[in-house]
Amino acid sequence: MSGFDNLSPQTVLTAVEAAFGLRLQPIVTPFPSYVNRVYGMTDSDGESYVVKFYRPGRWSPAALAEEHHFIRELASEEFPVVQPLDDIDGDTLAELLLETDSGETHYHFALFPKRSGRLFDAEGDEAWLRIGALCGRLHTVGARSHAADRQIVSPDESTGEHIKALLDDGVVPADMVPEFAELTGRALSIITPLFEKAPFIRLHGDLHRGNILDRGDEGLLMIDLDDMAMGPAMQDLWLLLPGRAGEVGGETSLLAEGYENFRPFPWEQLPLMEPLRLMRMIHFIAWCSRQRHDRDFHNHFPDWGSRGWWIQELEDIRDQVFVIESTLN
Repeated sequence: MSGFDNLSPQTVLTAVEAAFGLRLQPIVTPFPSYVNRVYGMTDSDGESYVVKFYRPGRWSPAALAEEHHFIRELASEEFPVVQPLDDIDGDTLAELLLETDSGETHYHFALFPKRSGRLFDAEGDEAWLRIGALCGRLHTVGARSHAADRQIVSPDESTGEHIKALLDDGVVPADMVPEFAELTGRALSIITPLFEKAPFIRLHGDLHRGNILDRGDEGLLMIDLDDMAMGPAMQDLWLLLPGRAGEVGGETSLLAEGYENFRPFPWEQLPLMEPLRLMRMIHFIAWCSRQRHDRDFHNHFPDWGSRGWWIQELEDIRDQVFVIESTLN
């Protein structure tokens, strides 16, 4: 059973009204989001909001508070991001407790003013300069302090834990375990030393171009910081680039030019691009494994865990390890 199976539209409306002191119209619009549950709603005065119910057990309240603190800190520097609203107690993180026959479920949720925009297309030199400047501003604030309760993007911590969980949970087909263990173990031994000298700062954590909106004359807007993490700056930068490290020199130069209006570009972290790509691949497999018992999981990922799926995943991991080894040799 999914952690969201008992979250009905009426429950959502009632919880938001009670926590934020609003009178809402009786319409809830689900937005496409699998990890969390996100809904649009409008109050009696016509003001539109977006409420995000965080997946139970995914983040601790302390980790969610750090996300909200980071957003508020960014906004205080006039960085383009949507701030969570205060509830009637002056907190940005509200809680709903539902009791069912199977026990209690705690839902943490946050309310945001609705902001629209089109997905930003990085077409042309000016677009890359704008994205670079946005990242430079983000990381200038991110480097100011530490987030003790967020995920750490590093091979020995996040990726090593993912690999161990996959092997311990028995989701890798038995005859493929030796190759999976050998490939991932070899990869960790290669890439871990590369991260030893990289400064770790607060990051967006999932900064692909789908998380940047273009609001026309108002400029760019960064959204969805719930994957905020500690890690090397390159984690936020490589996802924006349209190819591998050796294929995107022009875009990287423009990205760096915009970035360096606010802080030095981490050129020394370019060798982390392909290791980070591999780490994201393993992160996704582990993420799927944790959600595999959800009622709706296989509607979204119908082939996950099949033998054919694992054959393709092993081939992709093998190819990526080869790319990393070739780059470093």
